[in-house]
Amino acid sequence: MPIYEYICLKCSNKFALLQSLNTAENNTECPKCSSKEVKKAFSSFSCSSGSSSSSSMSAPGFGGGGGG
Repeated sequence: MPIYEYICLKCSNKFALLQSLNTAENNTECPKCSSKEVKKAFSSFSCSSGSSSSSSMSAPGFGGGGGG
């Protein structure tokens, strides 16, 4: 199951939930104020190629090589 990030439109709380792919926004409740007025937030993701070589698309500081 994927982790979805939400923003509550009522109290501006940002939260993440482990949910089924079939769960709709209107079935999601803010854990802080219990409002169902939530919107999915754009979130980043991570993936691994299983390769031991570093990629030129790595974020700064996460290249996997030693400094020198």
